Amino acid sequence: MQTFRKSVPSIGRWACHHRTLDGCRTRRAPNGSTFSTPRRALRGYASGNLAGLKEILRVSEEVSDALATNKPVVALESTIYTHGALGDDLDLEGVVRRNGGVPAVVGILGGVPTIGLTPGEVTQMVEGSPKKASRRDLAYLIGSGMIGQKINGGTTIAGTMVLARLAGIRVFGTGGLGGVHRGGHVSFDISADLTELGRTRMAVVCSGSKGFLDIPRTLEYLETQGVLVSTFADGRSGNIDFPAFWARDSGIKSPFVIQDEEHAAAILLTQEKLRIETGLLLANPIPEEYAIPSDEMTAIIEQAVRESNEQGAHGSDNTPFVLRKIRELTNGRSVPANKALVQSNVERATKLAGAVSRLVSEGPSTFNTPVKKWTGIETSSNVATPIQNVNTATKVTSQADILVAGSVAVDLNCDYTGANSLEDPIPQLHTSNPSHISQSIGGVGRNVALAAHRANKNTKVRLCSMVGRDLAGSTVLASLESCGMDTSCIQQLSQDDYPSSRTAQYVSVNDANKHLVLAMADMDIFTSQSFSPSWASTVRSSKPKWLVVDANWKDHDIRSWVQAGKQNNAKVAFEPVSKEKSARLFCVKRGLESLGVFPHATIDLSTPNQYELASMHAAAQSNEYLEDPRWWSVIDAFSIRGARDRFVKLTSAAMTDAGIPQQAIQLLPFIPTIITKLGSDGALLTTILGKDDPRLYDTAHEPFLLSRCLNDHADVGGVYMRMFPSVELVTDVASVNGIGDTFMGTLIAGLAQGGKIQNLINAAQKAAVLTLRSPESVSEKLGSLENELVAAASLP
Repeated sequence: MQTFRKSVPSIGRWACHHRTLDGCRTRRAPNGSTFSTPRRALRGYASGNLAGLKEILRVSEEVSDALATNKPVVALESTIYTHGALGDDLDLEGVVRRNGGVPAVVGILGGVPTIGLTPGEVTQMVEGSPKKASRRDLAYLIGSGMIGQKINGGTTIAGTMVLARLAGIRVFGTGGLGGVHRGGHVSFDISADLTELGRTRMAVVCSGSKGFLDIPRTLEYLETQGVLVSTFADGRSGNIDFPAFWARDSGIKSPFVIQDEEHAAAILLTQEKLRIETGLLLANPIPEEYAIPSDEMTAIIEQAVRESNEQGAHGSDNTPFVLRKIRELTNGRSVPANKALVQSNVERATKLAGAVSRLVSEGPSTFNTPVKKWTGIETSSNVATPIQNVNTATKVTSQADILVAGSVAVDLNCDYTGANSLEDPIPQLHTSNPSHISQSIGGVGRNVALAAHRANKNTKVRLCSMVGRDLAGSTVLASLESCGMDTSCIQQLSQDDYPSSRTAQYVSVNDANKHLVLAMADMDIFTSQSFSPSWASTVRSSKPKWLVVDANWKDHDIRSWVQAGKQNNAKVAFEPVSKEKSARLFCVKRGLESLGVFPHATIDLSTPNQYELASMHAAAQSNEYLEDPRWWSVIDAFSIRGARDRFVKLTSAAMTDAGIPQQAIQLLPFIPTIITKLGSDGALLTTILGKDDPRLYDTAHEPFLLSRCLNDHADVGGVYMRMFPSVELVTDVASVNGIGDTFMGTLIAGLAQGGKIQNLINAAQKAAVLTLRSPESVSEKLGSLENELVAAASLP
């Protein structure tokens, strides 16, 4: 993979791809997330509010977005890694992704129950002496974590079911189920997996119970627990055996038979609608080519169990002993059989999850009410509601530190995965290309607002945007709420009243190195509506310190937003979005209120990349903004004619030859602070200094003074130009989505706390790279920078 420098995202290959109860204490997990102490969580239970559960359960952003957008999600247990013996080449997450699903590895990392562990986190958990985590162990391990004992735990089938169910996952793929041990009717040695199936609704796809268990008594116990046990027909007809793990047949008929994944999906959703809380055991026979004949396997198991009894391997030692002996007696054939069956089960589980998603979206013909779109822990707030009854944004009466007016969209990202992608990473034109396609919630406004929210939890952020009264709009709202975002200013429009009110969508096509090749955006909902009195009222009621406006609005509405901000004493930042849309700020002037110039500029800050900067400059020039006498007055006060040598000294010869510092200077009268994002080269800060700006007289800032005012202009003191190099070399790029938006959101979070622009840029760069290393459009780890951001905001 080509190397990147950790920096402000934009130029070149990054260009255009923007996109607590009182007294509560929080603790930080090893992964950077925070979770509440028992006081807050228990208070939630005491009030009958299940939200306390969400306070201690960490769900990755990828899984959260997938659940909110009704994508197939498959839970995976972590004991298969921490206590299993199948090696590290299972690639179960890859199996899920290749079949169109989102994997959710469940485990306890540093005392934090996590849904959606990354491969790196799984490695960290495995190397950290993990405990086995079944239902009985969860509260101990997690509660210990709350008081600083950072214990890792690999979840069993039972532990995984509990946590995955709380997150809102319906389907779980695993290897083999525990069961009643031989002699269990005397010893009561019965796996907790069986009782969990009797109390937790989850579709568990497995290859039956491990063959050395008492399968008849296991099925009887499951029947007593009210668990639906069924076996996939797998092309067979008639009476079908319940499988015996390594063998496709056990000699015991399956209670029920399921024909395919669609059949299973209908049963699962019916059980959900009937509010039957027991689980569903869906047995998937091992693939024929890896199966060991039933008679042969029975003889091997009998010998392994006999030797186990003879050598006194009881309790927790029994299963490992028997498995080792079976491996020995099968000459190692049990190992590839184990791998094949668990991969087959996870593949089947992913297809089942896909069928469930389709059924939820389309609605089965026999159901006359909507199936609930799952968003996590069941509360009265997320029970299925017909889409047409969802209201538009509510009236805002409280203040906010930051108001973001911009887009929210459903993003589809297509990463090229051609066979020769290492040599030729660019997808081919005019033909179909193999790719990995992922869906998420994005949009520039949403990303900026979420970044500001995550970078400093003490900053109140509010997003003003629009979605359609459609399935995509409802899932967008659910996704924002799952991130803790304020959705009171998201308007939901009906196509009956507004024909062009489809929820915005954005499709990006990336090469094999995840660099943007082409993007397509349907943002009509933002350009077909006009700025309404309700928006003006929102700005007036919110009284924001900063208003961020993105360029997805049409030009007249951009002007209306920024004027509303200025009328309410807010600082205004303009996010250009893309090369084409950035020009909307300097549109044809007809019928528009003029843009103000320094010291009464309408726009206070903008963060374009070099291509957006050039587009803004060209639009300002062609539409005669640079002929305005007010503009000339400020430009003359800069006293920088013939300043090429100074430009080269403060930037570089290449940047000067490309016209970057010159274009920034010429736009300064209209935008007094411009941060040009230069990708791997860093960021260029260009800003006007007022007559009383202390930087004019501080020797630490002397090297960055491009010029001092040499005439009698009442307000201009000089021009400050400073390059901020990239802060780190980045080679592990996960996605370029949202890195520019993360930069802007983090910067605004610091400015809203009173920080100085030059003290915040490096923190914003670090935030951008956290997103660069994240598969999500805004990294979940931005909170790890909060202390640094607060410290930077306090500097003089």
